[in-house]
Amino acid sequence: MDNAMKGFPLQQTIGGLSQDLVAMSSYLNALADILPRETLLWKLQMLKTASAYANSRLHAVKSQTLVLSSGRDQLLPSEEEGQRLYVALPKCEIRKFNDSGHFLFLEHDVDLATIIKGASYYRRGNYLDYVSDYIPPTPPEFKKLYDSNRLFVLATSPVMLSSFQDGKIVRGLAGVPSEGPVLFVGYHMLMGFEVVPLISNFLLERNILIRGIAHPLLYVKLKKEGMMPPLQQFDAVRTMGAVPVSGSNFYKLMSSKAHALLYPGGMREASHRKGEEYKLFWPEKSEFVRMASRFGAKIVPFGVVGEDDFGEVVFDYDDQMKIPFLRDYIKGLSEEIVSLRTGLNSEVNQDIHSPVVLPKFPGRFYYYFGKPIETEGRMCELRDKDNAHELYIQVKSEVEKCLAFLQEKRESDPFRNILARLAYQSTHGFDSEVPTFEL
Repeated sequence: MDNAMKGFPLQQTIGGLSQDLVAMSSYLNALADILPRETLLWKLQMLKTASAYANSRLHAVKSQTLVLSSGRDQLLPSEEEGQRLYVALPKCEIRKFNDSGHFLFLEHDVDLATIIKGASYYRRGNYLDYVSDYIPPTPPEFKKLYDSNRLFVLATSPVMLSSFQDGKIVRGLAGVPSEGPVLFVGYHMLMGFEVVPLISNFLLERNILIRGIAHPLLYVKLKKEGMMPPLQQFDAVRTMGAVPVSGSNFYKLMSSKAHALLYPGGMREASHRKGEEYKLFWPEKSEFVRMASRFGAKIVPFGVVGEDDFGEVVFDYDDQMKIPFLRDYIKGLSEEIVSLRTGLNSEVNQDIHSPVVLPKFPGRFYYYFGKPIETEGRMCELRDKDNAHELYIQVKSEVEKCLAFLQEKRESDPFRNILARLAYQSTHGFDSEVPTFEL
């Protein structure tokens, strides 16, 4: 192997390998003298006894445990052993690396610190604090995450627009406030496809890390025999700073002057049904206004359009609930997750499910961040429920205006079709910024 890595000629490498094999065979007798059969059996018996002792006490291990297993380990059955430990240890999570071999930490694309952060296993105290214990992604971590979604970003070629306080609209994110706390409130597109370009562009253009306020299913410790997908699928979201939705986490984000991202429509909008594109499903109560005003946060309403150019819902929640085994499956999934907004109407609540989407010829994503709404100095005024609700309705109206503006303007974009964008980039470079409609 050493000769092969040094790049010696093939004939020389094979000749050296043959000599090595002959030399190794001559040592077998000496090895038998050093480790006779009786000694080997004795060592195996010791190992068997020790293994039985350890296995009988695994259930008593109460520590939080993270198991890493390789899918292509040629020396040990790591994948099977990892699954066994995952089931046996009470507070255990597993991270599988299907394409990795035995020497996991020697592989260039495996970073233990990133794995620990993605699994939310790093904490400073006895209990995890999703805000104060969070460590932002390093440049290599962000690059790896960005590169993994590069084709998607290229296919959607997002257009970012923002508005200054005086109402002037510009291309880019210059109109977004730099100093926090800032609360972005907007429309959640189908399957949440808009989040990746949004987070990426804020980091690349403004060096602003957006902390998303996400559904608990991204964090909840699920039943090991349950039906939910493994938490590993959401590690990238946690690495980029999302926190589970709760009043305390919202409070901590605002008090730390963060740039936070909130979707009042939540899963109901992200898993919308046929014919519901760009329709807001917000609760009646003004859930975020008074907390934002307590810290003088700037509220930035925004809209995103484009998912109806990318895919079409053909089999939605209503269709799935008509089929008995799918209905039972959806109810089983929903029972595993913490319910949000209990007591509210069914137009806001949404069972966990995945609509079937028919892909289309990719269109383009458009983002418009409206004029920031100031809450500084309005805390006393907005303590009144009626005043808070009035501002809540204003924010919702601004989001709807952003959506209407983008739906109208994209019709005049000469590069809305992916073929036009590819033709432009083939002559200007694939990293070039593709033009859009006139402002």
